[in-house]
Amino acid sequence: MKIAVAQIMPQKGNILENIEKHKALISLAVSGQASAIFFPELSITGYEPELAMDLATDQYDHRFDDFQHISDKNHITIGIGVPTKSISGILISMIIFQPNQPRQTYSKQKLHADEFPYFVGGNEQIVLTLDGTKVAPAICYESLQIEHAEQANNLGADIYLASVAKSRNGVGKAMSHYPHIANTYSMTVLMTNCIGLCDNFESVGQTAVWNNHGHLVGQLNDTNEGIIIYDLTTKSLIKKQYLDVSDC
Repeated sequence: MKIAVAQIMPQKGNILENIEKHKALISLAVSGQASAIFFPELSITGYEPELAMDLATDQYDHRFDDFQHISDKNHITIGIGVPTKSISGILISMIIFQPNQPRQTYSKQKLHADEFPYFVGGNEQIVLTLDGTKVAPAICYESLQIEHAEQANNLGADIYLASVAKSRNGVGKAMSHYPHIANTYSMTVLMTNCIGLCDNFESVGQTAVWNNHGHLVGQLNDTNEGIIIYDLTTKSLIKKQYLDVSDC
């Protein structure tokens, strides 16, 4: 199976423009015959806690219908970052589109203290089965908590997918933590990070893949939008491509 992770610069609060950027990056993944592509934390709106209440929606939002059509047509799973509404408050979520299947939503369970005024935590870990491979999503802060990766391992995950919005300091922590997770639990770890201004910090990309022995096998830079495609069968990087602005 070939799986892609994207690096994107979301435009603050501009859902429609960000959708178009997502579609351009998905096209790169389709051209590389990827079976799945995943995006960073809150990629559809940008990581903007103070705007989340006004921007929050749900998996049935018709503005996302094109993602389902693309998934069905190209047999590709797509995971996008969206603030979603719940009875208890606003969740930091990943909405997942799979070919000819109902949409699913995974919501971040473990929040950073800075997020408490704006968000509530989810209460269920999901594991996706893609071509017989089990993928456990993790969203930013929780992906640096060892107990979250341990739970994913206990659920049989082959891939630990970290969807993040991380500063240079946060990426530094990820670069030491994720290889340890990969090697300890024999899980391939993929990190998808955004670039550009997020809330009150600069997100620095460096989207990356570590194999199940903890070795870094591919990484993007800290300034350009693009994708990495990793082949789980051959355990090799098969594509690293940056987005041409004319593609958007």
